[in-house]
Amino acid sequence: MTGVLPNQMISQMIADSQIAATREISAAQIQPASLDLRLGTTAYRVRASFLAGQGERVLDRLKEFEMHRVDLSNGAVLEKGCVYVVPLMESLALPDSVQAVANAKSSTGRLDLLTRTITDGGTEFDRIAPGYCGPLYAEICPRSFSVLVRPGMRLNQIRFGDGEAVLDDDALRDLHAETPLVDGEPVIDDGLGFSVDLRLPDTTLVGYRAKPHTGVIDLDLINHYDPRAYWEEVHSDTGQIILDPGAFYILVSREAVTIPPEYAAEMAPFLAMVGEFRVHYAGFFDPGFGHDAAGGAGSRGVLEVRCHEAPFVLEHGQVVGRLIYERMAEVPTQLYGAGIASNYQGQGLKLSKHFRAV
Repeated sequence: MTGVLPNQMISQMIADSQIAATREISAAQIQPASLDLRLGTTAYRVRASFLAGQGERVLDRLKEFEMHRVDLSNGAVLEKGCVYVVPLMESLALPDSVQAVANAKSSTGRLDLLTRTITDGGTEFDRIAPGYCGPLYAEICPRSFSVLVRPGMRLNQIRFGDGEAVLDDDALRDLHAETPLVDGEPVIDDGLGFSVDLRLPDTTLVGYRAKPHTGVIDLDLINHYDPRAYWEEVHSDTGQIILDPGAFYILVSREAVTIPPEYAAEMAPFLAMVGEFRVHYAGFFDPGFGHDAAGGAGSRGVLEVRCHEAPFVLEHGQVVGRLIYERMAEVPTQLYGAGIASNYQGQGLKLSKHFRAV
C-alpha cells in the first residue's frame, strides 16, 4: 500500500523496532499521520548550521563546529540567534521502501523557532532517505525569542511514506469536486493555493509581529504568557500591510481548509519570485484538519511570515503558499481534533498555545 503511513502503521513500526528510542515512546507522540520527536539531554552550540554530507556522521562533523555543550537535564535556555544541534531520543531502521519527511510542529513554527532534522549521511534538511538506519538530530535556531527547553520536549515531527503519494493538479480538482477542500473557488497550480486574509470581519487586526527584545519563553507553560509582552498587533483598514525586513509575522489564510481523512497535506512556498518573504516554518496538516467529522468545519491556515532583504507590500488575497496533498496508505484510526489534544482545530488568527487568548 503506497502513501503516507497512518498512526496504526506507525505503532506497528515501533513494535517492529523500525522506530526505536532511548526512552519508551508514548502514545501521545503518535499523531494521525506523524510521530512527534523528543529532545535528548544535550544541546551542542555550533558555529554554523551544517549537513553531515554523504558518508559522514553528524557526531563527527560536530567536532568541527561545536563551541560548547549545554546540559538540558534540569532545563536550559537556547539563546535567540544561536544555532544548536540536539540528539533526539528516537532513531530509525527504515525498510528499503519507506522514506520520511520531518517538519517543525505548529507551536514551534509560531514561535519562529527554526527546527530542522538532520541525519548521518544527510544532504538535505528534513528529508530522510528510504532504508535509513541511524540516529536523528534536531538543529534548532531560535529566531525571535529565547526558549527554555528540557529533555523530552517535542519540537518537530516526522512523517513516513511508502512510494509516490502526491496528488497532481487534476486529481486535486477531482477531490475538490467530491469534497470541497476550501470555501470558495480553489486556486490549483502545482498544489492548492493559499492566500492571505488582510480584511478580517469586524476588526482591523490582521496579524501579529514579534517584538525584538523580550523575555524567555518556557515551552512547558501553556496559556501562560501575556501576548502584549511578546507581540505587536498589526492593523490594516486598507487590505494591505508593509512587511519589514527581518521581522516575523503571524497572519492567517483567507481560505478555510479541509483535509479529508484519506489524505494528508504539507505546506510549501508558492514561488520565490512573488516577493521578498518566506511563508511557513511548520508545514504538516493531518488527516481530519478542518474536517466536519473531526469537529473542524474548515480551519484557517496560520501563516508564519518572515520578510527578507527589502520592505514588501502584502495585499489581501495575495497567494503566498500552497498545500501539497498526499494519499494516506490507510485511513488513520485517529483523526486530527477527534478526541486528541489538537490545539488548532477550527482555528482562525491564533498565536501559539503558550500565550493567553487575546
